[in-house]
Amino acid sequence: MTSATVPTRQNHATHPPGPMGSWPWGVLQQFQEQPLQAMMAMFRQYGDAIRFRAAFNFYGYLFFHPDHYKQILQDNNRNYTKMPHPSLALLRPVIGNGLLTSDGEFWRRQRRLAAPAFHRKRIASFAGTMTAAADTMLENWHGLAQNGRPLDINEAMMHLTLEIVGKTLFSIDLTREADTVGEAFSVVNEEVARLTGIPFANIGLKIPFLPSTRRINKNTAVLTEVVNGIIQERRNANIETEDLLGMLMSARDEETGEGMSDQQLHDEVMTIMLAGHETTAVALAWTFYLLSEHPAVREELETEVDGVLNGRLPTIEDVPNLPTTTMVLEESMRLYPPAYAIARWGNEPDEVGGYATPANAVITMCPYVTHRHPDFWDDPERFDPQRFTPERKAERPRYAYLPFGGGPRLCIGNNFAMTEAILLLASIVQRYRLTLLPGTLVELEPLITLRPKGKLLMTLTPR
Repeated sequence: MTSATVPTRQNHATHPPGPMGSWPWGVLQQFQEQPLQAMMAMFRQYGDAIRFRAAFNFYGYLFFHPDHYKQILQDNNRNYTKMPHPSLALLRPVIGNGLLTSDGEFWRRQRRLAAPAFHRKRIASFAGTMTAAADTMLENWHGLAQNGRPLDINEAMMHLTLEIVGKTLFSIDLTREADTVGEAFSVVNEEVARLTGIPFANIGLKIPFLPSTRRINKNTAVLTEVVNGIIQERRNANIETEDLLGMLMSARDEETGEGMSDQQLHDEVMTIMLAGHETTAVALAWTFYLLSEHPAVREELETEVDGVLNGRLPTIEDVPNLPTTTMVLEESMRLYPPAYAIARWGNEPDEVGGYATPANAVITMCPYVTHRHPDFWDDPERFDPQRFTPERKAERPRYAYLPFGGGPRLCIGNNFAMTEAILLLASIVQRYRLTLLPGTLVELEPLITLRPKGKLLMTLTPR
């Protein structure tokens, strides 16, 4: 891979280079079939800033350099909104106008209301719930290990993290709903990802008899029923709690004194329920795959966990004493960032990295590519947790690594997710060694998050 650098300011009047493809669909087919491979290939050929024909005379812009991300996500972030970016326009009918898809003052208000639930002290109080859920799961794995039956680690992590989100943020047990939610969200996930990049697909979703529309609507209804059940159960209980759901239900507008509408409440609960479990689950699934493929790193991790925990469940106080555990997770999310692409809509003309971008520009940033940028990562395809020692982290620009985004829209749950992932990884590694089932084909599936395609089957060996 050749090194790519930021264009100089003297290029400010020009568009970035990039492929035009053939009329009328440009390079759309490449993005639909293999989006990550397409972006990597374009990065290798054209560098850090790219303009490509998406379809007809519609153009998209790709940016890969940390300096570009700093401008778009931080320095000039108010010019770059989520909507009406096409991929987010497809997602909004599913999860509504929650923290993930909303913009402007509405988003800022909702973020302020939700922020206390993700305070570090609050997260620390969740640690016992997280490890207790892991302990119960590990007890249930005993029979699988005895019988030698393989486990789909991605599905197992989805169930575990959904249970934890339910208990910590909503004070409700979602164990029974795990299969239903997982299946419904997988269908929606696949359909939205498949439609992303198809011109006017969001308009097609308004046509009820189309197969994709029927599948999305059917499974969105399943998710909505679960979310409405969570809200109604809390209302029927008629008790006040200090969890996220309680905070949202008791919140009042500073000017009008009104609380959230039922629709607003639904949208925030839906967003947190889905985003709050999916990202951590896929990060853990990829981590166990990488550990299976790199036994020396796995042994180093086991040594740390055994030495710190000595057979007991981890606590929040153990987290600072598990640096290898933390670095393993960070390196896993470098290679397989759950949020592999970041979408923005450029409202006004701007200049990014010395290149001009017009008003109403469709902007995409790709951490998957940036996390492999040779200017910042030596031998970027190699799994090496030592990249994340404090000394080496200090050498890199802030936006060379962004598994949780950045700027004002940095993922509100980033500390929740990292704490959860560290505690769960340590709990599991202490009890079991997971090994990829021989013959398992491991492929990337870039949906709403970067999932393993199909089942990620692993065998369990008690330790």
